[in-house]
Amino acid sequence: MNTTPLSYKQAGVDIDAGDALVERIKPLARRTLREGVLAGIGGFGALFEIPKRYREPVLVSGTDGVGTKLKLAFAWDMHDTVGIDLVAMSVNDVLVQGAEPLFFLDYFACGKLDVDTAARVVAGIARGCEASGCALIGGETAEMPGMYPPGEYDLAGFCVGVVEKSRILTGADVRAGDVVLGLASNGVHSNGFSLVRKCLERAGANLPMTLDGQPLREAIMAPTRLYVKPVLAALQEHPIKALAHITGGGLLENIPRVLPEGLAAHLVKGSWPQSELFAWLQRTAGIDDREMHRTFNCGIGMVVVVAPEHADATAATLRAQGETVHVIGAIAPRGDGAAVEVR
Repeated sequence: MNTTPLSYKQAGVDIDAGDALVERIKPLARRTLREGVLAGIGGFGALFEIPKRYREPVLVSGTDGVGTKLKLAFAWDMHDTVGIDLVAMSVNDVLVQGAEPLFFLDYFACGKLDVDTAARVVAGIARGCEASGCALIGGETAEMPGMYPPGEYDLAGFCVGVVEKSRILTGADVRAGDVVLGLASNGVHSNGFSLVRKCLERAGANLPMTLDGQPLREAIMAPTRLYVKPVLAALQEHPIKALAHITGGGLLENIPRVLPEGLAAHLVKGSWPQSELFAWLQRTAGIDDREMHRTFNCGIGMVVVVAPEHADATAATLRAQGETVHVIGAIAPRGDGAAVEVR
């Protein structure tokens, strides 16, 4: 039996590398500080005080990952924006309840920690938090030898937001005749990448050089759009009835989650443009419109439901905040049809 002493580093875990990453992260996290942060990165737990302007605060939590989009980040050495994806997937979900995201925590897991790569990822997380007015308050870096192949990692994110109890969005007051507004996406966002990767594989050497005026890889890896600040501004000014974040399941699976029983969303085909990226994916995959609409966001990353008399003003506020807004349909009685129809 070999009795030579073994260190943790020899076993594959480098505590010094972890400490170095924490020091790289601290200034990034400091840029995201906001009211309510009492103690952030460095302690056993992060402390946050709910802003006193809330009379009956209700906490809203969300968690998500980036999915197989990470496989392309590994293959293409594009680690700078997947952190934005991680933040967006959770803060946009919390936003749908009408909530203001307060703070965010991340989990970064790898087999062997590459400090430079991890710092690039966390820098993206910090940028996403800063753009969402959300504090990066803590997280975990797990170095687990043998769990992940060299050069690969996994990400998870956790967000907590707050909403005034009387202003929680449930969709309960959605009515037939309400207008459906669609906020443009940045592209594929962070869902459907198992199919995206199959399309890349099928195309082989016959890949387009550019899509929508961007190099192919940049178009595909464009980070999920952060809708927080524009939508919160619109919520302050207009009686929005419901919001739906268009993620896995696309338009067909996400919009019904905010519709009362007996109602459907009738979307008008062609009321928003199909990008070159989505046209290429559809053509390469050889799938019909329905399969596209239940796999990808197809150019609409967030849906806003408002009464017809508030539609123009709500759209104007969102446009003034930098969003591209399309009137994509209306709410109607469901009858025997599907909960979402695009025709």
